[in-house]
Order: sequence, then structure tokens, then C-alpha cells
Amino acid sequence: MTASFQLVRTVAQVRAFVDARHAAVSQVALVPTMGALHEGHLSLCDVGRQYADAVVLTIFVNPLQFGPMEDLARYPRQLEIDCALCRARGVDLVFAPSVEEMYPAGFETHVEPGAVASRWCGASRPGHFRGVATIVLKLLNMAMADVAVFGEKDYQQLQVLRRMVADLNHPTKILGAPILREPDGLAMSSRNVYLSIDERQRALAMSRSLQRADARVQAGERDAAALAHDIAEDISAAGGVVDYATVVDAASLVPLTRLDRPARALVAAFFGRTRLLDNRAFLA
Repeated sequence: MTASFQLVRTVAQVRAFVDARHAAVSQVALVPTMGALHEGHLSLCDVGRQYADAVVLTIFVNPLQFGPMEDLARYPRQLEIDCALCRARGVDLVFAPSVEEMYPAGFETHVEPGAVASRWCGASRPGHFRGVATIVLKLLNMAMADVAVFGEKDYQQLQVLRRMVADLNHPTKILGAPILREPDGLAMSSRNVYLSIDERQRALAMSRSLQRADARVQAGERDAAALAHDIAEDISAAGGVVDYATVVDAASLVPLTRLDRPARALVAAFFGRTRLLDNRAFLA
């Protein structure tokens, strides 16, 4: 437990904290989140601690990355619980700004990501990655941390941010952390709380279909299109509405017809009103 745990609300307070740590020759890790923390988020803090002496976790439900018909208003918010979890996990500082702190009057500059953001979630949720890239670059500039940690569950997001940091010469190193799963295999997500008991059971088809596909790859299957088709079929058979199911180049996210390089199977599907993501590495 971190005895010096702090909750701050302003950019000035974040910068003062990081500047003091850097002046003491300490490394700082940044973990951006939208709150409603679960073990998956907290595992990102553990990864950050492996690379840094201090961990800063941000909690901000970013309106720029939600579409007009999406769940901004009902997205779970539980700051007091989140802070208790962070304190117990050894997080040094939580930054939980207001919308006005992040987007003051007159704000009009945005980050427009490139081709890696154009497919999959980028096609299904127009403007989503523009909002993600904008808020993450702002957080990176505010904190100027040595590393920033993001989960591989949102794999396309991770690749978008890696591309952004490389293209814009930002000094913060982007780290990816493995997907954490519930004991039954469902990828941990703040949106899992929206699922009914029946929807949650059906949603297990996502992880199970990816697991079956991986077993086929291990047995020698190299037809990427066939793998993607069967993943989608498995999810549909369980009652999910598939947004996309694809097998892509692990770096560029361009769809593959055959597995001849490191790849990722990417899946997004609705169970009821809840949209879930999952993915799995092939030939990593």
C-alpha cells in the first residue's frame, strides 16, 4: 500500500508530481483509464511498476471517443471505489480531472490517426480513435511519463497509439500488457457489468472461438479467411451479433488471407446492447 497516495484534479498538480519524481531521478509510469477499475486495469499498474518507481493512473470518461448513440451517460463511474483499489495496489497518484480541465473553453485541436485506425473499430465507431488519440496525447503531454501502459484487449487502440507516438516523436514509451480474463475465459472489461446472466454466458463464445482457432493454427491451419469465418460463425451461433471477426497482420492490422507472419484475430460483437472486444495472437 502506498502511504503517500494522492488524488488530484488539475494538470498543474500532475506536472508538479512528475517533475518532483524526475528531479529525484525516479521513473514514472502512466496508466490512462476511464475508471470503473477491475483487475485488468490494476494489472497495468503492476506492469508499470516493473518499469518505473512511481505509477500515475488517470480516470477520465472521455466524451470525445463516444458516438452520439453510445453509452457515455451510463458508463460506470465509481471514483471512491477506484481510489481505494489504487491505494491498495500501490498507485502513487490518481488524476481524475473534470471535462472542463481537459477541454477548456475554446478547445478545437484534435489528433487525426492514420490507416491503422481506419478499419475495424474505426469503421464501426467513426471518430472514436480521433477521440482516443486526442485524449491520450494530451495525457502524455501533461504527464511526460517515461512509459505508458495499455492493455492488449483493445489491441487496435494499442497499435493506433504506438503509431501516433512514433509519428509525432513523443518520448514516452508505449507498453502493451496481456489480456486478463475471468476464470471462465471472458476478457475483463468495465462493460461486462451491463451483461445479463444469459448474455454473459453467451459472450463466452468470443474467447472460446478464439481458443479453438488458435488450436487449429497450432495444428497447421494457415487459411486466415477460413479462421475468421469460423470465429464469426461460432459467435453468431451463441446469439452474438458480430460487428467484425478478422485475422490481420499484427502490426498494420491489414487483413490476411494466409498466415505467413505474426497475426492477430480481432473480434467485436454485441450481446444485447453491450459491445465486447477480444483478440488472440497467432504465430507470435
